[in-house]
Amino acid sequence: MARSPEEEARDGTAGTPADPQLAALVARAGAAGKAPPVDRWDPPFCGDIDMRISADGRWHYAGSPIGREPLVRLFASVLRREPDGRYLLVTPVEKLGILVEDVPFLAVEMAAEGNGEAARLVFRTNVGDVVTAGADRPLRFVADAANGGLVPYVLVRGRLEARLTRAVAHELADRAVTAAVDGTPHLGVWSDGVFFPMMAADALDASLG
Repeated sequence: MARSPEEEARDGTAGTPADPQLAALVARAGAAGKAPPVDRWDPPFCGDIDMRISADGRWHYAGSPIGREPLVRLFASVLRREPDGRYLLVTPVEKLGILVEDVPFLAVEMAAEGNGEAARLVFRTNVGDVVTAGADRPLRFVADAANGGLVPYVLVRGRLEARLTRAVAHELADRAVTAAVDGTPHLGVWSDGVFFPMMAADALDASLG
């Protein structure tokens, strides 16, 4: 029989220490339901908790990785990002700050439908969200100083984003086309009627020599 996240947290099988604080948090988060309205809740801020989402998308508690996917998905469902950039776990009775090294989620799969302006790009995250890039779920691209490339991100919900994995980013790059942005040719991708520019076409030409 499948075990609940609350049971796993109590007996330590969640891949974290058997910690009473964690078990209590799991119980409160689980009571919120599958789709808690965290953006509408405003409980008191109760300080930071020793929880971290590393740049590779892994969740950690008290220095140990959280190894159980149901527990990670439960915490992801009550995660919120504030306008000032802070990340909080929000239950009906508390807000707790956590550390996020980059963004909280990874886009691990992409399904592409259609081409050109009729294209739709659908992404699945490592915590089970499925989102279509478009006006309400934009893609953005950040220069990667380490290798001179671009790192793509997609908005998942609220202010929470997913970074595309390297494999998915390569799939996305294969769909790049040229379109005019404010009269200037740009390389980018279409999804759900929106063109998302990656870079000016002349910048690409310059990089290729």
